[in-house]
Amino acid sequence: MEKKNRKYFPIFVDLSEKKIVVVGAGTIAKRRIRALADFTGCLVVIAPEVNPELRDLEAAGQIQILRKKFEREDLSGAAMVIAATNDRRLNQAIYAACKEAGIPVNVCNDKTRCDFYFPVLAYDETIVAGVSSGGQDSARSRRIAGQIRELLDKAQSADAADGKAAQENGEKECTG
Repeated sequence: MEKKNRKYFPIFVDLSEKKIVVVGAGTIAKRRIRALADFTGCLVVIAPEVNPELRDLEAAGQIQILRKKFEREDLSGAAMVIAATNDRRLNQAIYAACKEAGIPVNVCNDKTRCDFYFPVLAYDETIVAGVSSGGQDSARSRRIAGQIRELLDKAQSADAADGKAAQENGEKECTG
């Protein structure tokens, strides 16, 4: 099957104790880092320089920043890697190292070098939805994810109203 016509299977993975490596700290890397920060306790960012927003995430204990140039050894123990530098040769080297090590990799500036695509996320405390066009139509994915966020907000408001009504009526609220 031709890569551009492939459909990617959505899968939800527990990353809470997995080491995720992001090489780069630019605009695209920041988006990936922000998305991943709520899902893993071991997010390692490798970049010689980082912006204040990433320093804030580091200070909050959400990410670890290695202020240096990427080295192949940085991949040790990684479950997933995001190559998000502005250097195509470096991204290619990261891709090759990941392929050799059997580590799933996403090269942000090259759709042909992605084992997975990043979805646009919509989530609350109990529901997580990811929308992806397989790298074909990111604007549409963002629009649909926005609609899902609106549905989640409405559902959360309705759930809160139902809980309040139950309490006012003296009903015992069950959880589970």
